[in-house]
Amino acid sequence: MQINDLFNILHNSIESQHNGRKISLKDMASSLGISMRTYQDWKLGRAKPQAASAVMKMLGELDDEEIIRAVRKINKLQD
Repeated sequence: MQINDLFNILHNSIESQHNGRKISLKDMASSLGISMRTYQDWKLGRAKPQAASAVMKMLGELDDEEIIRAVRKINKLQD
């Protein structure tokens, strides 16, 4: 799996969670605190953020239930 695959899967999953409402690259980038161009480059595979690669590898070491627990903890930190 490539990093851009991860961003595309997550983008589509977030849209699904919002009842299929399309989310623009600009809106998604804004919610992540990055420029639209940066997000677009990640989605298209023109740029590969090293942190995303490390996160993907770390998530790959976890089982499904532990991923859910980790994401819930991360979400609590953002509140």
